[in-house]
Amino acid sequence: MNSSPAVTLYHAPYTRSSGTLMLLEELDAEYQLKVLNLKAGEQQQPDYLAINPMGKVPALVHDGAVITEQVAIYIYLADLYGDRGLAPPLGDPLRGPYLRWLAFYGSCFEPAVVDRRMQREPAARSTSPYADFETMLQTLTGQLGAGPYLLGERFTAADVLWGTALGWTTQFKLVPELPEIMAYVERINSRPAALWVRARDAQLAAAQG
Repeated sequence: MNSSPAVTLYHAPYTRSSGTLMLLEELDAEYQLKVLNLKAGEQQQPDYLAINPMGKVPALVHDGAVITEQVAIYIYLADLYGDRGLAPPLGDPLRGPYLRWLAFYGSCFEPAVVDRRMQREPAARSTSPYADFETMLQTLTGQLGAGPYLLGERFTAADVLWGTALGWTTQFKLVPELPEIMAYVERINSRPAALWVRARDAQLAAAQG
């Protein structure tokens, strides 16, 4: 195996990139961590904007390619380390459902949560990407209730994404603390990789003051 890290993750503690860090740990991947101090505005400095002009984390660099956007990063990493078993491969009957729930996060869940937080009415059903908040939430909780994971008995990268996302959205009261949601959050965020990331983020945040 190459002695140099296979991927580089640009990370800031207690942000969406914490989920990517958890995924790297779940994959037992080789990686280099480049930590940004958001309070100091490092995400808006030219060096980082050359990597991600949006000034957001996470961002991933692998073999000279830059990958941004959470869902793209999760798909990329789980496929890159496909032998770890966190992504159903092409031809697996679970590949379609796996991609469905990854896409549902970005195309339905986050837009619905943001509109609700901003007290904006969704667009008409004919144009809204998520219909309405209640429909989106019922669709999600119906899947979680069949558990223990999004794909039944199989734990995948999609669970890392959803477990971390539902953790912070319930914490900030953006999503109701329904029993099936909270049981799922506890299931995902009690995993060793999640516990390690929380401890690591605490160290990084303390170092940044």
